[in-house]
Amino acid sequence: MALDTTDRRLLTVLQRRGRISNADLAEAVNLSASACHRRVQRLEMDGYIRGYVALLDARKLNVSATIFVEITLSTQADEVLEAFEKAVKRIPDVLECHLTAGAADYILKVVAESTDDFARIHRQYLTRLPGVAKMQSSFTLRTVSNTTALPV
Repeated sequence: MALDTTDRRLLTVLQRRGRISNADLAEAVNLSASACHRRVQRLEMDGYIRGYVALLDARKLNVSATIFVEITLSTQADEVLEAFEKAVKRIPDVLECHLTAGAADYILKVVAESTDDFARIHRQYLTRLPGVAKMQSSFTLRTVSNTTALPV
């Protein structure tokens, strides 16, 4: 299904205000409530909307340190990649894991309470990941821009 302008407006509003009522959403995109509801259901069924989440405040939850970890594997054999990916998915502190082209094979986004907490995560989890040849960590000093909204 191709997205039209109204679908794109719906997605834009929902990305920023996921708890908006159907009536308010319909008004925001200039649709009737029933047409708005049908379109949102279709966007959900077609997989454009994967789910709805609450975005939490990392500072209030005391996980305000963000670390990007570049990982180079010893080989890129399928079984090594699969074993690494399976293991990294089990680490609760890893928010994102991306297979990349470039200097590193993977980039992880990790959150921790502090540098000491990251040292624990490093010892307990990261050093035990299968196939790792090299690891380099970069601590963020300040987040300049952060969004979950995709351009639609």
